[in-house]
Amino acid sequence: MDFNIIRIARAVINVSDLNRSRDFYVNALGFVETESDDQHIYLRGLEEHTHHSLVLKKSDKLGVHALGYKVAKEEDLDKLAAFFESKGLKTKWLEEGSQHAVGRALHVHDVSGMPLEFFCKMDGAERLLQRYDLYRGARIQRIDHVNCAVPDVEKAYDFFINELGFACSEYTATEDDRIWAAWLHRKQGVHDQAFMNGEGPRLHHIGFWLPDPLALIHCCDVLASLGYGDSIERGPGRHGLSNAFFLYLRDPDGYRIELYNGDYLTSDPDFKPIRWDLDDPRRQTFWGHKAPDSWFNETSPFLDIDTGEEITVSEAKLAKIKPEFII
Repeated sequence: MDFNIIRIARAVINVSDLNRSRDFYVNALGFVETESDDQHIYLRGLEEHTHHSLVLKKSDKLGVHALGYKVAKEEDLDKLAAFFESKGLKTKWLEEGSQHAVGRALHVHDVSGMPLEFFCKMDGAERLLQRYDLYRGARIQRIDHVNCAVPDVEKAYDFFINELGFACSEYTATEDDRIWAAWLHRKQGVHDQAFMNGEGPRLHHIGFWLPDPLALIHCCDVLASLGYGDSIERGPGRHGLSNAFFLYLRDPDGYRIELYNGDYLTSDPDFKPIRWDLDDPRRQTFWGHKAPDSWFNETSPFLDIDTGEEITVSEAKLAKIKPEFII
């Protein structure tokens, strides 16, 4: 490929009540509110130098508009458009000015039907990394990754690896060596994009990087003190896969947010992907405790880039949706 995708850079989601979402994301989790109007809230992390990494858009219909990837140059957008069109996949241009604070953008549906966005330009914002007086809640630093349920993980894996230039850091395989889940990256961490076997395409979660593991613990205290204890779905804990500390939350509209810290460098071209057995109890949680059923069964819908309607989902190709941990 002759285009250069840099990293996952933003997500755009519909929410039902902007004030309720602001209380959760800004006052509880500590996101920075860059800007807002009566239809949108634009949020970023403390170390981010760009306008936003998460857009909350007011709507009666919940769903995910786009998973946004930053590219290196404007011409990469044209090359990506030609590539997706050559594959017979739906594309849509949004010219500069049609989205607030973002330059020209290409919206597409990939081979799994997920709505992806590619852009090069975004307005800048003050980087607040050393404004410790502004650190609140979980002390969110930056967007780190997205994880999506798709019916055919191997198809998605092949497309992102062989066509879009991603690399695999870790993957989960069944007894007959079928890929059940995969963690793929463009930046030099464990993942920008993860896939897991399930009904889809649907969003499983958006992950945000924290400054240290203690920020997860502090966030739990803050959430409990503000009455958001029920928002904690899973954790805190340490993943076996990625080695990172995690905390999974559900926002007021049910979107799953992961707070995440402590994975590792994947920059070397001879780095070999790490294989995990699906039923290894240390895979999801290194300490061995199980995830709740909701973590496997509940996801959020994607929206069509043209119609805005929910994208039709398909059943998972692999039969087992939830691993069975043999301890």
